[in-house]
Amino acid sequence: MKSLNLPYSPRLDQLRWLAATLVFLFHSYLAYRGHGGVAVEHLWLALATEGHTGVGLFFTLSGFLFMRIALHQGQLAYGEFLRNRLLRIVPLYLTVFLLATSIGRDKFVPQDMLYLLASNLGMAPTSSNPITGAAWCISLEFLFYMVFPFLARFAMERGARYLLNLLALMAFFKLAAYTVNQNSTLMYFSTFVGRFDQFLIGMLAGQLFQRHAAALRRHADWLLPLALVVVVGDSALQAYVARFNTIAHSAFWIYWSMLESAGWALLIMAWVAWERPLPGWLERTLCHGGKISFSFYLLHMMVIHVVGQWQPTLPVITGHVRIDAGLVTVAVYGLAWGLATLCYATVEEPFLRLRRNYGADRKGDAA
Repeated sequence: MKSLNLPYSPRLDQLRWLAATLVFLFHSYLAYRGHGGVAVEHLWLALATEGHTGVGLFFTLSGFLFMRIALHQGQLAYGEFLRNRLLRIVPLYLTVFLLATSIGRDKFVPQDMLYLLASNLGMAPTSSNPITGAAWCISLEFLFYMVFPFLARFAMERGARYLLNLLALMAFFKLAAYTVNQNSTLMYFSTFVGRFDQFLIGMLAGQLFQRHAAALRRHADWLLPLALVVVVGDSALQAYVARFNTIAHSAFWIYWSMLESAGWALLIMAWVAWERPLPGWLERTLCHGGKISFSFYLLHMMVIHVVGQWQPTLPVITGHVRIDAGLVTVAVYGLAWGLATLCYATVEEPFLRLRRNYGADRKGDAA
């Protein structure tokens, strides 16, 4: 997706595709298990079976991208920045939210509309059914957007130490919160306490990339495979120590988000720095996947659920359960891709065309 405020980088779109795809694999695996599928215990496949880590990639990537924009522009006009974020998020998010409230009409109360601002807390309408549950993180990310221009200004004035100080505070907050919340895993997974540090780590990675881009490009050929090993190893460790939805209160999750995000930050920097071209067809496909990633992310659970209702048992295609599961997953992925492409062109793109530059060349409400 092209920005008006930073030269286009196809690598960032490719990372968006990866994040959305990992979340899709996670939810597909949950649906497969829910319909009696055999558990996948291999730790080195945890990047898929614990694919919720794609959300961590999204948060880290957001911090990285916006920090690079801030460094490129030098100063951000706060009002224009928020205007662009609203145009980017609200049309599709509101569509999904209204779908969720329509589904839950019999239990709806007017104050449920306030969950537009807190879709990650309590029993939000978006969290109470399996087809809109992916929307939980949108209001949380928008909270980060609201404070980002200030954080970026302070980080550019005071350097990386400012972000490191914030991370130190978050580390203490995470530890303190663990002592008073008996469902701490979900708290770390879906709230400010568990995710703000990932946005900050992304911002820090943006600063590091700006300062050391030349060195990163020189060493990208070995940094990229190292980053891939770290990311896969992180997911394997998480699956081995404390799988999601299996342990409600685990000390491992206190600092898991930081470890997860550090791995993703390394991969982001290495991938953006790696300059070897991909085959043209692959480049175009992955970039399109990044362009439609927001629609894909918010709609893929609907497709998985509808297919699961229509075909509650795994169809016999080859007679090998896991091969059949893989073929069905590819088919469902294709359906979700097609629906997301339609949704992007219909709901997202018209509003994205209304965005404006929000850099230092604009007068007025600079943060």
